[in-house]
Amino acid sequence: MENKNINIETKTLLEENSRLKNAVAELAVLNDVATTINSTQPVEKIIDLIVKKCVKHLAVEQGVVMLLDEQDKDKPLHTMIREQQSSSNILPYRFDAQLTGWMLKNQSPLLVNNLIEDDRFSNVIESDAPFKSLLSVPLKVKNKMIGVLTVFNKRSKDNFSPNDQKLLSIIGSQSAQIIENARLMKEEQNLRVMQEEMRLAKITQEILLPKELPYISGYQISAKSISAKEVGGDYYDIIRIDDLHFVFCVGDISGKGMAAAMLMANLQATLRSHSSKGRSCKEIITASNDLLYNSTEPTKFATLFFGIINIASKEITYCNAGHNNPYHYKKDLSYSELSAGGIILGCLPGSVYEEDSIILSTDEMILIYSDGITEAMNKDNEEYGEDRLQKLMRTNFNLSPDDIISSIISDVKEFAADTPQSDDMTLMIIKRNSNDR
Repeated sequence: MENKNINIETKTLLEENSRLKNAVAELAVLNDVATTINSTQPVEKIIDLIVKKCVKHLAVEQGVVMLLDEQDKDKPLHTMIREQQSSSNILPYRFDAQLTGWMLKNQSPLLVNNLIEDDRFSNVIESDAPFKSLLSVPLKVKNKMIGVLTVFNKRSKDNFSPNDQKLLSIIGSQSAQIIENARLMKEEQNLRVMQEEMRLAKITQEILLPKELPYISGYQISAKSISAKEVGGDYYDIIRIDDLHFVFCVGDISGKGMAAAMLMANLQATLRSHSSKGRSCKEIITASNDLLYNSTEPTKFATLFFGIINIASKEITYCNAGHNNPYHYKKDLSYSELSAGGIILGCLPGSVYEEDSIILSTDEMILIYSDGITEAMNKDNEEYGEDRLQKLMRTNFNLSPDDIISSIISDVKEFAADTPQSDDMTLMIIKRNSNDR
């Protein structure tokens, strides 16, 4: 009886000793992970270290971390880091739909020691596949899954054990918060960079717009541009060529931020350079189109309405490169659209542009606007539209250009109410003075 008790005690001691050894080993692994990894490191570096530690301490052939991308519905889990340690040439493992779907649905640990015989994976695993077993755990932060940590194939002949699952779950639990903190820190850094870029872009945009419009004998000219919160690329300018000729333009640059601001600067320099050489409207626009095409990315382009005022003849020659058609209003409140021109600038090389001309008689005016005016939305997703703009112009026709522009902007803002401005709003009005005969 005494010997039996001794054997039981010995067995208990051995089991306790084994448990303590396992606990010490687990603590050593977790301490290794904790001391090596911190959230001030780049998220890619953190994930790389986590995977390497798992491959090392769990003695497996491969490990991988996949992070959840909620924006990509077709492929929500994206492989971030893969690590393999094997003497055989194992190709990178391609997560199949079953594994991804199972983890997304169950969000719990998955231990499979024989993939070929497992009903969930047997139909997608070939008999000669290099992957025989896997252990996968979700990466969760506050019960929200942010990714998956998976290891494949023990390097020994042992199977994955409950202790392996426990250890990988603990590593995953600790790692998830570190990964999320690093990811949030990266997002915050990216946001600060973007905000600074927007600030500089806004300054650049404001510098490029004329501080004051030049005096043109016999004409009243007013222009205003209101940037959206996200800096876009509306642009206007009036350039004196000589005492009898002035260039004016309104454009809309594709894109946002500094890229749009730099394209605006490029366009302004191009237009000013070609305008100073005494070329016609279509020659200036044709040359500007080719220059923009050759000096910008294929996704960058601009719409532009470009005109030249001849003070002596009262003639305005223009070319419309894909911009909203401006309106030529007469004293009887009838109007015509100024559409002659061609396609947007920077889209196709060698594009052909046409020009046309009008005589701007006494008390007549031209209204040029960007689509930020007519496409302004209200809470019901209804656009301000051209009809409202036309009605307001007829109502306020006898006001000065400054007052007309103010009334349009006020009306658009009242229409949009609390709906945030989504695009730049730009207006220019050119009017012949009634006292100029």
